[in-house]
Amino acid sequence: MSLHDDNKQGFIEWCKRGEPMIWLNASAVTVSTLAVIGLLLLLAVRGFGHFWPASVMQAQYTLPSEQATPVLAEQVESEAVPIEQLLSAGFNIDTDDAFVDRQLVKLGNRDVTGADFKWVITRYLSEISYPADAVVIERLEWGNFYGYLQNVKEQGNVVASIDDGKAWDEFQARIARANNIHEEIKRIEKKDIGAINYRLEKMRLKERGLELDSSVSESRRQQMQADIAAERAELDVEYKVLQGQLADLYKQWHRDTFTMKTAGGQVKEQRISTVVKAYQPNNMNLIQKVGFYFAKFGEFLTDEPREANTEGGIFPAIFGTVIMVLIMSVLVTPFGVVAAVYLREYAKQGLMTRIVRIAVNNLAGVPSIVYGVFGLGFFIYFLGAEMDKALFAEALPAPTFGTPGLLWASVTLALLTLPVVIVATEEGLARIPRNLREGSLALGATKAETLWRVVLPMASPAMMTGLILAVARAAGEVAPLMLVGVVKLAPSLPVDGNFPYFHLDQKFMHLGFHIYDVGFQSPNVEAARPLVYATALLLVVIIALLNLSAVALRNHLREKYKSLEM
Repeated sequence: MSLHDDNKQGFIEWCKRGEPMIWLNASAVTVSTLAVIGLLLLLAVRGFGHFWPASVMQAQYTLPSEQATPVLAEQVESEAVPIEQLLSAGFNIDTDDAFVDRQLVKLGNRDVTGADFKWVITRYLSEISYPADAVVIERLEWGNFYGYLQNVKEQGNVVASIDDGKAWDEFQARIARANNIHEEIKRIEKKDIGAINYRLEKMRLKERGLELDSSVSESRRQQMQADIAAERAELDVEYKVLQGQLADLYKQWHRDTFTMKTAGGQVKEQRISTVVKAYQPNNMNLIQKVGFYFAKFGEFLTDEPREANTEGGIFPAIFGTVIMVLIMSVLVTPFGVVAAVYLREYAKQGLMTRIVRIAVNNLAGVPSIVYGVFGLGFFIYFLGAEMDKALFAEALPAPTFGTPGLLWASVTLALLTLPVVIVATEEGLARIPRNLREGSLALGATKAETLWRVVLPMASPAMMTGLILAVARAAGEVAPLMLVGVVKLAPSLPVDGNFPYFHLDQKFMHLGFHIYDVGFQSPNVEAARPLVYATALLLVVIIALLNLSAVALRNHLREKYKSLEM
């Protein structure tokens, strides 16, 4: 037999052993794993790199046949573009190169120049430097401001300037003071005045309820109205006191101003109350930059969004996502388990049961937006409206539960993920040996006791598997939530100090919808792009943490009941 025949025979034997499929599957798993890791790295670099204090470049930008333009900006990214693309856009470029390098720079100063970002051709940048006194100011409105600090004023009088060398320290101290006052203003407005407004609304509804309740005697009605009027008078007094405090705080908040000079020589005076923070990135060492990075990242996780969600943090979206998933899990698990137990343990295994199983499997493939439409029509417009008529008649025509909210979003997603839990639980029940059931019955246990004490505990890992799959699908859904409760901005959390403390009727924010809104509906796409990457990675991390918690519980249950399966 020749060497060629030996190789051919060896190849045939190798194929018969199934090794090609093993290598093919291993390759597919490797490629998929590398793709996921690459995606996560891309999200991390593009998203979390946004919080690093980038150096500020000062340069002269001179296009052919045009005057030099001073530039003070952060360098965001660079790319090589075909020369034809720039020529077609109207650029007069004197080069024979096929490609030209250009940079995207963040100029800020939107209230001065009208645009945050600008593409500049690298070869026309000159006199590039990184001045240590260049200041970056994050503002509550209008985005960042880039320039040079000139002086700090109190009620129009200069208290520090660059000439005496005290301007920067005084500026930082007054920013801290303004931020503390702002926090106190928010506390009074949201907590104290919010509680008063909540109680006033409850009293209004109580009065309306008295008008609608004909069973209350006239004397009782008058007494209750008098009590309400007395309580309202007390609240009005408290409200006026808080309004006086707010007026004083606002006066203090707007007291100080500062003057900045742009790279083009324009001088602009602004209120310190508009400043979130100010820093000099070119004058920071590595330790200071690392501290700034973690502080900025902490703000991203704990603050409220601002500037059409392109600035600030995403804590309301994180809270809304987690609380919705937890409520959904509490709702879907018992219903899914009960349905699976009935189909597997009690229902007669005939044609009707097979049809129900086929229907459940088909429901798992229904597009999620269909569930959103169903939730809007049935849960909100029908069930919620009927609840309002029965329980909140005094609030009508303003809806309470007859409008999208946290409860209906959670119920809709519970319905969406119900088939997953049913199928997983049924498979777990089917794997439990029959002799365990018969042994329990032989020892005198009833069918219900056998189910509760033997079957369900052993099937609990399968239930947890269904819950893991449900959480993974529900946490990332966006389309149905747009119809049943998620909004662009809801900084007030559904949990507060007002009874009943947990408000299921409130609208909420969600990380998935936040990504969609910031990425595709933002008026400032370039500013929003890093937040899209960071929020996407954070959503993946939250889903992973929720799943890992369920996996850990499932593994614990599996080890606990493993001995019973032997």
